[in-house]
Amino acid sequence: MKKKIFFAALVLFSVFLNSMILIVSIIILKDKLSDVRDKCLAEHYVIASSLIGDMQALEQRGNCVEENIDSLMRLYSRYLQGKGNALAVSFSGEWIYRSPAFASEENMICPPDTGYSQERLVYMENGKNPVMCVYGSFPAPWQDYGLMYIGNLGGTVQSWRHTKNVLFLTGAAVILLMSFFLFQFLNIIFRPLRQISSTSAKIANGNYGSRISIQGKDEISSVAHNFNLMAEQIETQIKQLEDASEQKQQFIDNFSHELRIPLTAIYGYAEYIQKALMSEEERYECTQFIMSECSRLQNMAYQLLDMALLRRDEMQDNDCSIKELFAESQKAMHVRASKKKIRLTYVLPQDYVVRGNMEQLLMLTNNLIDNAIKASRQEDEIRISAYSEGAAIVMEVEDHGTGMEDEQISHIKEAFYRVDKARSRAAGGAGLGLAICERIIQIHHAGMSFTSKLGVGTIVKLSFPVE
Repeated sequence: MKKKIFFAALVLFSVFLNSMILIVSIIILKDKLSDVRDKCLAEHYVIASSLIGDMQALEQRGNCVEENIDSLMRLYSRYLQGKGNALAVSFSGEWIYRSPAFASEENMICPPDTGYSQERLVYMENGKNPVMCVYGSFPAPWQDYGLMYIGNLGGTVQSWRHTKNVLFLTGAAVILLMSFFLFQFLNIIFRPLRQISSTSAKIANGNYGSRISIQGKDEISSVAHNFNLMAEQIETQIKQLEDASEQKQQFIDNFSHELRIPLTAIYGYAEYIQKALMSEEERYECTQFIMSECSRLQNMAYQLLDMALLRRDEMQDNDCSIKELFAESQKAMHVRASKKKIRLTYVLPQDYVVRGNMEQLLMLTNNLIDNAIKASRQEDEIRISAYSEGAAIVMEVEDHGTGMEDEQISHIKEAFYRVDKARSRAAGGAGLGLAICERIIQIHHAGMSFTSKLGVGTIVKLSFPVE
């Protein structure tokens, strides 16, 4: 691209410059020829006037003009011979005198016919040596006579050619200088484009952190700025894809691990029942364990199905009453909490309304309460409350259970993560509850935060925007 622009600009400039030089050369030539013409006319007039006087003097002395024309013209010819000019005199349509320089002109065999006009004829002859010719007839009574003045244009043409050559050589030097500066200018102009090309090649090779240095505020700088923005978007999206790929791989690894443990146990107990002799009580214990593991697998399957449905980002939102939500949650979680003699306390100063899906909000609330029950001790209390805070409706689930460390809080939203793996498996948990909660929070454009202290308890805070 740069080469094409360079050669195109150079050719256009060369054509333009040489055209201007040619026009100037023609103007100079015309000016020089005009000066020569004026000079030839002046000398023709002077010589013609002097010659008429000499001819009158000869006639008064009774001498024949035709016979003495050579002696009359010798002085004038000698004067002009040093300048390379020539003279000729005609009488009745024939030359009666021609100077030696004039005799070499083959195309001037006969004098021009002016019809006894007093106007002088000026023209150029481009023979071997270009000349300026001025011819004019004498006034009466010498109208049969005419004088031809031939001015040599060799020096004028040579001077013009020298000037022309100087101009074209100067033009060539200007073109060379122009090509140098044009090349440097294009290097400066195309430097950002080279940077863009180089940076794009680096990005294509996987170096997504490459950027273009921006200088100035022209169009190319704007392109560089937009390119950097595009590169940042690409880097961000690549990072997101890498994180998503890593999360998916981690999910698959954790899921495989979670399947392997109960399946291995089920297979082991089934093989034991098939091959070993045992009492009815032992058989009952084995089948009870198999049923427990199957129940855990079933629960995991249901939770995975919930996550799959929530990933579609589909939600039929309605105005959801917090009072109705708490009532449905209490019905669902009362029996589970009573097994550990845990008190569920719902605190609602007034009814609040949030925009969302009641089934998903109930799933969210029950999952949080279920986690609180698992973390609580016998006869503990779990407090579920709602209140208004600024432009948001806040729900809190507070327990006084085992609590968590800061490092554990940073991982609890990951699928299959358990704070206490042994306790969670014993309770039938798959480690998917908070991953489901996080997805529901994202769909509702809400926020979820955890405040916990080891051995003291945990507070989960949900913040729903009010439209």
